[in-house]
Parts: sequence; structure tokens; C-alpha cells
Amino acid sequence: MLDARGPLLAVVESSQGSRLRLRLGFEARQSVLPQRLATLLMALPAGHEPAPHLEAPPWNLTPDRLSQAAPPRRAWGAAWQLLLEAQTSITLPEFTELVYGSDQPIQRAACWLEVVSPASMFRIRPAGISARPTAELRAQRRDRRRRQLQEGRERDWLVLLKRRQPLELSQLTPEQRDRLHQLQHLAAGHLEPRQLDPALHQSLVSLHLGFDRGDVRHLLADLGQWDRHQLLSLNQSSWREGFPPQLLEEAARLHAQADQPHPSDESRLDLCGQRIVTIDDDDTLDLDDGLAIERFPDGRARIWIHVADPGRLVAVDSPLDLEARRRGSSLYLARGVLPMFPHDLSTGPFSLRQGVRTAAWSVWVELDGEGGVSCFGVHRSWVKVRYRLSYRDADELIELAPPEDPDLAELHTLLQRRHRWRLQRGALVMDLPEGRIRCRDGAPCLEITEPGPARRLVAEAMILTGCVAASYGQAHDLPLPYRSQLPAQLPTPQELAGLPDGPVRFAAIKRCLSRGLTGFRPAAHFSLGVTAYVQATSPIRRYGDLVVQRQINAHLSGAQPMTEAELEHQLQNLDTAVREGITIGREDQRHWLQVWFETQRVGQWRGQFLRWLRPQDNLGLIWVEDLAMDLAAECPRGLNPGEFVLLRVHQIDDLRDQLRLICSIG
Repeated sequence: MLDARGPLLAVVESSQGSRLRLRLGFEARQSVLPQRLATLLMALPAGHEPAPHLEAPPWNLTPDRLSQAAPPRRAWGAAWQLLLEAQTSITLPEFTELVYGSDQPIQRAACWLEVVSPASMFRIRPAGISARPTAELRAQRRDRRRRQLQEGRERDWLVLLKRRQPLELSQLTPEQRDRLHQLQHLAAGHLEPRQLDPALHQSLVSLHLGFDRGDVRHLLADLGQWDRHQLLSLNQSSWREGFPPQLLEEAARLHAQADQPHPSDESRLDLCGQRIVTIDDDDTLDLDDGLAIERFPDGRARIWIHVADPGRLVAVDSPLDLEARRRGSSLYLARGVLPMFPHDLSTGPFSLRQGVRTAAWSVWVELDGEGGVSCFGVHRSWVKVRYRLSYRDADELIELAPPEDPDLAELHTLLQRRHRWRLQRGALVMDLPEGRIRCRDGAPCLEITEPGPARRLVAEAMILTGCVAASYGQAHDLPLPYRSQLPAQLPTPQELAGLPDGPVRFAAIKRCLSRGLTGFRPAAHFSLGVTAYVQATSPIRRYGDLVVQRQINAHLSGAQPMTEAELEHQLQNLDTAVREGITIGREDQRHWLQVWFETQRVGQWRGQFLRWLRPQDNLGLIWVEDLAMDLAAECPRGLNPGEFVLLRVHQIDDLRDQLRLICSIG
């Protein structure tokens, strides 16, 4: 009989109507099958009882005897030649007699097995056995050769995968490169397992890999065909390919024209004589804000905040402008910056560089005795930064307040007054160190930012600028992307007093706050403690800030600002891009945190329980002071906010995006 495994010999135990009870193969497996599936090779000789298996009399068949009884090649070829010339068919017994000169059970069985094999020179039909034509045999040999070659390719492919060693693409066949490409798409989530080439699908089954994307990523990483640190959300975003050549050429052209006259230049206020200072991190190159102080004989002091002006070079709806709008913001990732504008512009003529005359937007503010804004002004200007300071250097100048350079200390005093004014109006201040994983020379490292006086000074100045820009828009009925936040019902003073000060108390407050909103009419911002606010101080890094500049500039110059409907249409697309950037940034930090924890498997950290995230899963939020981070971890039941725990890594796999942290009572 023939089954899915090929030809199979069997003995018949009994007949039951149209079904046969059989003993299959040399293992004598019992089976009942329809008669139509079986071919009678030889009837039971008279006087013999049915044999219980093939090796029993009268058949006496064994694998070794069958192998030895294989048809002689010469006789086999002669039989084919004879039947081909005669163009006739003969029965199996006649065929056996023709090949062997006799017809014994073992000879008939050997003939039948050879005739029904896939490579047979004969075909067997109910009418008998006939020779296959020469053309058919040639085609058969070609097909067999193709199958052998394909089987060889499959063996080579499986060897490559099993070896799990880095591959050199130039040494692979086009088929192998295509399969790797499919695996990469599967690992990235762009392809479903059912969409794989069937042979590739089978090779994964053969390796017992299944179709778990994490398994496939591990395989590709071992083969050197998967960047362990690639971000899947980034691969599907506007930032994936970088800037195309034509935009880089346009950026180079604008860079070359930066020192040439532009239409707005003559009306700019020349403030290059001010002692302007920029304060930022040591490695920041796109400097988009600076500070200065102006003193008057009557004792008044005026705060100046200078902001970069990329709109001087980048025209509305130009290719670079549209690309910046499509990106929405710069991305600050562990391995570096993906800028909203090309680097040559964002770190060149856009940036407020030390000692370089630069176009800017300048806001001046005078505060009253309590810290409220008594008057303000907005100008397009020329500025020249006198000093570039790191936060560390600025902290020292604020603390020491040297008589020969008192500007920063005085700015700090003024902006502290403004800070107290906001606190009196309900502003929330929750300063904590902030930990972040950075990639330095290919290795993850923890960097902690401490909330020093210089950072508070810069933050307060930026909030003040946003309030002034919002006030300008409000005074002139100008549509802007106003930022607001609904009032929140905070825990009572008694409830807060029962919580430890710092992270635990802040966590209780944050739970009550709603997300920020964007609208086109002024509205109060609860946690900032102001009645109107826009983001306006990072036009190199945030496209929305550039929109604010352009709206105010249109009003100042007598041009037509965007209407509310036009602004809404533009910001709808921008909001999608910004959210995409936030998703990428979160994935980036999550991934590098996992990579960092890979190097810290044996460590443990003292933490403070903040609150439950999913009590049913024992998942809580832990503040880890040594890392300056809030981390989700499995916690013992019954923990209360403020209790201390010990945190350790239980499971981690960055290629599967898995990090499982466990807490114990500490």
C-alpha cells in the first residue's frame, strides 16, 4: 500500500467487507483501512495460515533480505527497453518474471517497491506496468536534480542558522539574503508568520524557534543581522532615514547665506552690547536661549531673555520648514540627538554661539515688588553671547556672586521673586534629581541631573517668557498654541502631612493632576500657577515654539497671522508628530535601562514604595534614590507609601523588551 510516508508492505489478517485488517510494515502495526488503498501483491498460498507479520512464513520478508533482493540494474534496464519498444503493459507477476526469471514473494515485493518509487523508470496502473518514455525520464531526472539542489540549499541554510555566527552578506545567495530580509521584517513586526515564504517557515519549525519575535531577534542578533539597540518605533517614523540629500543641500545653502542681509535685518534691535550668557549642559550644541540683565539709574532692573530665531533663514512652507513640521521636535536619545533641523543649521547660524552676532527674538520683563509682571516688550534683535556656561559653572557664580560679575546672582534673585509669586498662586514645585541612561562609547551609563540653582533660574526664565508671549497674544487677540491644565483636587494638607516629604508626597500629588491641554485661547495652567502660557523658548528644538514666533512676528510687522482654523489644522498634524517623538523617547530610555540593568544583574537597590500601579498583579511604583528614577516592580502585598524595600533584577531580556524587577521588605 501507499501512504503519506511512501510505499509500505503489509500482511492481511482478515477482510471485513470493504475494509482490511492489516499488519503494517516490519513493526507489524495493527490497522484497519479501506481496500481501495491497498494493492494485492500476492495471495496467501493454499494450506498456510495468515501470517502475523512480514517476517513470518510464508513470506519470510526482512529488511536485509529485501535489500539483497533488489532488482539487478542490467535486468531492470533491459526490461525498460523491452517494454518501451513493445509499447505494452504487463502484470506485476509477468514483470517480476521478466526481471528475475522467477516470481518469488520477495522478488515480487522488491519489484513493486522499486516500480512505485518516485524515481522509477516505470509507471504502474490497473492495466499493468509500462515503461516511461525517454522524455519523461529526462524531465524526471531534471526535477530530481532540482529537488536535490533545493534540498542542498535548505541544508546549507539550516547550517547557517544553527551555527548562529555573524554572516557576511556578500557571501550569501540572493535567496538567503531575501530570507534574512523576511526575518528582519518579522522581528520588527512588519510581517506576520503566515506571510513568510513556506520554506523559510519550515526552517524555523525545524529549528524549534517558533515565531516569537523575541526568538527571531535573538537569532538575527547572533547572525549579526539585527542591531540590538534599534528602536522599532523609530524605524517607522519620520526620523528613520535622516535628512535626504536635497534638504542637506538646502541647509548648506542657507548656512552660506546666514551672514548676508535679509528683509527683517534692518528693523532688528541691536543688543550685542549686553552681557548675555547661555547656560546649558556641557555637550549641548544647539543653544536656543540666553539671559541678560539691564539696570537703570532709578534702581529698576530689567530681565532680558533672548531666544534663537530660525525663522530668519527658514521660510514658511519651504522644504526645510515642512520637514521640521513633519518631525515636530528634536529627539534627545541615549545615543545622541536627532534634530528637527539639520545639524549644520541647528548648531550653526540658528544657535546662540559665544562671540557670534546672531539673529534672535528678545523679550524684556520688569517685575513688581511681589514678582508679577509690571511691563514687558518683545523685539526681533541682534545679540552676541558673552559667556557660555555649564550648569555647574553657573551654580558657582550664583553661589559666590563675585562683585566683578554679579549678573547671574541678581538674575537669580529676581527670578526667585517670580518663583515665589507663582507659588502664592498655587504653582506646584516637585524638584527631584532625575536619572537618565546615556550611551557613551557604546556602553550604557547612568547620568543624574541634580536640581541646582542654575537649572531653577533657567526654568523660571523660560516659564516667564512663555507667560509674556501668552500675554502678548491675549492682549492682541492673537491665536497661539496656548498650554493649559485643568484645576486638580489635591490631597488635603492633613493627608500630605501623613506622607514622607519628597518623592512619596510628590507621587500623591502627581496622581491628582490632569494632562496638559493645547488650545487656541488663553486658559489657566494649574501646576504652573499662571493664567496663560505658551511654550516659546526652543524654536530650534520644538516646531510649536517656531509657530509662536511667527504669529507674533506677523502681528508686529503688520502681516496677516494664521487664523484660529489655520493654526488648528497645522497643529493637528504637529500633535501626531510630537506624540510619536514622545513614544520613541520612552522606548529609547526603556531599552537602555534594560541594557544598563543587564550589567547590574547581581546588584540590589534600596527604594521607597510610592503607590500601587496594579494591585491585583502586585505591581507597584518604587522611587530608587541611587538611580533617581521611579521604577515599576513586583512588591509584597500590604505595602504603604513611604515604606522602604530592596529592589533587584529578576528577569531581563532587552531583545524581548522585558524587565522584571522584584522588591522585598528592606
